[in-house]
Amino acid sequence: MKIALLTSPNQWFVPYVKKLQKLISNSTIFYEYEQIKNYDIVFILSYHKIISKKFLQSNKHNIVIHASNLPQGKGWAPLFHQIIEGKNKIVFTLFEASEKTDSGDIYLQKTLLLDGLELYDELRTKQANFTIKLCLEFINSFSKILKKPQKGKESFYPKRTFKDHELDINKTIDEQFNLLRISSNEEFPAFFYKNGKKFIIKIYSE
Repeated sequence: MKIALLTSPNQWFVPYVKKLQKLISNSTIFYEYEQIKNYDIVFILSYHKIISKKFLQSNKHNIVIHASNLPQGKGWAPLFHQIIEGKNKIVFTLFEASEKTDSGDIYLQKTLLLDGLELYDELRTKQANFTIKLCLEFINSFSKILKKPQKGKESFYPKRTFKDHELDINKTIDEQFNLLRISSNEEFPAFFYKNGKKFIIKIYSE
């Protein structure tokens, strides 16, 4: 069985896709979808380009894993949006990719439990390892899994930008702790303005 692992280059998931490759025999990593053709399974993991219908038709299974209880939470950064909402039980959905965003038939839905204290790096690690676990489960049992169409009211999360990490100096740290949790010290740190001057906040746990 030929398996392709597709992710975007130079971003957070790359070390984990390499870890996944070591766990799956006959798997190959790709950073451009155009290089993939006639594979049994293509795992599309943290990939940020629009994929053509022709590509989807050229492979038996094109699998996406999205960190929300689809059809709720389609769109961008679902894990971080739900943490902002105060959720510690995050449903991950493994589904067949389709032309419409996050709308394909569902194979698996599993729940990741958080303790509410994880910061950005630990959240990414837990997200990646749970994604790897779902990929392996699908490979081992996909012939027995019955896919089901998405049902219910859909919702969408917007794309987050660095501006979304601004703190309100009139609120407590506790009120804004979840925003601090999803802020990356290096890429998009939390910040606030005081008397027109910008201050950057970096957070670490002991």
